[in-house]
Amino acid sequence: MNSLQFKKYQFKLFCSEIGFSPERVQFIVDNIDHYYNEWFEKKPDKKNGGFKKYQDGTLKQRAIRPSLKELKVIHKRIKERILTPISLPSHIHGGVKKRSNVSNAKPHQGKKYQFTTDLMEFYPSVKHTKVYDTFLKLGFSNHYSHWLTKITTWKYELPQGTPTSTHISNLVFLETDYKLIELCNENNITYTRYVDDLTFSSPICFKHHLNTILEIITESGFKISYRKTKYQGNQNITGIEVRNNFIDAPEKILIKSKDEIESKKEFKPYTNYLKNIRKTNKRKPAANNGNRCTSP
Repeated sequence: MNSLQFKKYQFKLFCSEIGFSPERVQFIVDNIDHYYNEWFEKKPDKKNGGFKKYQDGTLKQRAIRPSLKELKVIHKRIKERILTPISLPSHIHGGVKKRSNVSNAKPHQGKKYQFTTDLMEFYPSVKHTKVYDTFLKLGFSNHYSHWLTKITTWKYELPQGTPTSTHISNLVFLETDYKLIELCNENNITYTRYVDDLTFSSPICFKHHLNTILEIITESGFKISYRKTKYQGNQNITGIEVRNNFIDAPEKILIKSKDEIESKKEFKPYTNYLKNIRKTNKRKPAANNGNRCTSP
């Protein structure tokens, strides 16, 4: 099989796996702008109830770009048939079936020292070249990787709001994950990631490792949101209050759950969410004894 035949074969293989004809896939790619919606959302500031701003006063916004029509169907099939079968380490919780923000926070219960940080502009920072290189590293051919990248990226980056983007972002960050996992395993540190939220914890002080952790992330081409970077105990981790002997929902969820119960509402999403959190507290956490560590 010569190179041209291989190229055509790989394209047909890709189309076969997503259940669309080569002609239709080519048409969608050629008219890709018609298969996305786009709007911009102001980033809320939880501290003051307003919206986040840059230093010059400009409002911070995020671009939401969901796929439409046939492209959305293709994205769902790519996720189910091509991406999901690629195994991810247990440290990753965002966009993974049977894992959640709750399972992400639970491993840090009972850990005296907790370090949380956030990746800045995570989806926009995942450029189409990173996506293509990731597929190559995963063993896909250059032609197959080309079509996977072409159909899952838009405006040269990973669009936020499509069925495939979270899983692809996990795969792109996977190389960095393994570096962080190796460091943490060597130093008795627990590590989890929920999309762009990274959490580290330990029963002993590990402040001296923080610079190394941040260097691993930034040297991989990602930016840190230092405003969301904290080293302290008993933090709110991915929306969950993590304590020494239990985890719980934040106060706003407790209030809404109480209102549902008192109002005798038939549908109780907040109460059910609260139950899912609290049912994880049946087992006792490991003893929390660690070395003293002065605040950074």
